[in-house]
Amino acid sequence: MILVRHGRTTANASGMLAGRLPGVRLDERGLEQARTAADRIAPVPLALAVTSPMERCQETLSAILDGRADLPPVVVEDGVSECDYGEWQGEKLASLARRKLWKTVQTQPSAVTFPGGESMPAMQARGVEAVRRHDAAVTAAHGDSAVWLCVSHGDLIKAILADALGMHLDLFQRLHVDPASISVVRYGEGRPSVLATNTHAGDLSWLAPQGSSKRAASKKGRKPSRRRNDDAVVGGGSGPEDGLAVNDLGGAG
Repeated sequence: MILVRHGRTTANASGMLAGRLPGVRLDERGLEQARTAADRIAPVPLALAVTSPMERCQETLSAILDGRADLPPVVVEDGVSECDYGEWQGEKLASLARRKLWKTVQTQPSAVTFPGGESMPAMQARGVEAVRRHDAAVTAAHGDSAVWLCVSHGDLIKAILADALGMHLDLFQRLHVDPASISVVRYGEGRPSVLATNTHAGDLSWLAPQGSSKRAASKKGRKPSRRRNDDAVVGGGSGPEDGLAVNDLGGAG
C-alpha cells in the first residue's frame, strides 16, 4: 500500500486547522507537490486507488493519475477521511495551541475526544479498518504482489503507520507525515511491514511487481496465490534491488 498525504492547501499555508470544512483546495505549491508524487509513482502499476472524500485529497489523486495509461479503479472511502475535529476545525493552530486539550493531543492522544467531534482512537480504528479491508480485497483479486494507493490526511496516515509499527497511539506524534509525502506499508500474513515513511524523493520502481502472482496463476488456470511467508530477513537482507524481497515476502502493499 502506497500512502500519500494530500499536497499543501491554502489552510496549511495560513496555519488553519481545516478539518472537514468544504472548499479547502491545494495551493500552487500543493499542486507542484502532487505532481512530484505522481512522477515517483508513475512506474508502479496500481490495482486500486482509494481517496478520502475531502477535495484536497481528490485533487491530489487526480494529479497522480493524470496521464497514466493504466488507470486503476477509484474508490472514495469515508474511512480514510479527515479526523472530525469538531469545534476545532477552522481555528488557527496558534490559538488552539493555547488550549488545555492541546497538551493532551501531544502527549496522550488516546485520551482525546475533540469537542463536538470524534476521538482519536475512533479515527485510528476506522482508518486501519478501511486500509486493511481494501488491502485484503486487492490481494484476493490481484495476488500478493499487487500495489494499491491511498490518498489521505496527516493524522490518519500517522495513525495507520503507528498501527503497522505496533506503536501505541500515544506515541504517534513521534511520526511525521508532510504534505504529498509517500509512505509504504506491506500487510503480510503474520504482521505488517513498514517499508518507507514520509519520503519526498526517490525512485519507487522497486515496488512494481516483478510478475504478479495473479498473472502467473492465470496462465496456469489457478487462482492468485495466498500471502507468502513474511518472516523478517535476519541481518536485514540485501534490499529490493535483488528481485525484490518485498514481493517475495508477500502482501498487497
